[in-house]
Amino acid sequence: MTTLAIPAPASGQEERSTGRVPGNKGIWVGICCEFVEFLVLFVVYFVARAHFPDAFEEGAERLSRISGTAITLLMVTSSFFIACSVTSMRAGQQRRSLYFLIAGLLVALGYPVAKVLEIQWNLAHGINGESGIFFTVYYYLTFNHFVHAVWGILGILWVLARHLAGGYSSEDYGGLEALASYWHATDIIWLIIFPFFYVLV
Repeated sequence: MTTLAIPAPASGQEERSTGRVPGNKGIWVGICCEFVEFLVLFVVYFVARAHFPDAFEEGAERLSRISGTAITLLMVTSSFFIACSVTSMRAGQQRRSLYFLIAGLLVALGYPVAKVLEIQWNLAHGINGESGIFFTVYYYLTFNHFVHAVWGILGILWVLARHLAGGYSSEDYGGLEALASYWHATDIIWLIIFPFFYVLV
């Protein structure tokens, strides 16, 4: 039975990575803007929920928890593979890093597919943006997350192209780290959205 092991950093890599911010300044400006954007949206969510508690409780019961759970698993799994890609590159294992990145891309591509299927299910059950305040907020928040996730998938494709061209090494992998940082941030936001809408904590 084979196991999936995360490679340990090569000698000296751990020391070089300690105390520095992964990726680059540009990506962290983008991540901060993303967090601020969703912070505003979450404020809107809580204001709407405070004014229409019954609508939010009833609305959550109508959503497909299977779809929400599937999207959560896709996001978390793709983040894991991308993290493994970065760790492998730090250890000087370029080929292993490439395989993990491809795996992350394939799993990430399942997200838009799952989201489209969920929307089709919603519409078939009469759930659209005009079905009430809960669904208006739901569609606005999840659509914004969908846009950020698509940007992330495009970023994976760009980093993959550079990876295939030999653009990264154990000494220079800032672009790969920047991608991982953005994708993890987008993953974290979904992990907040999921309980707010599908579980209603």
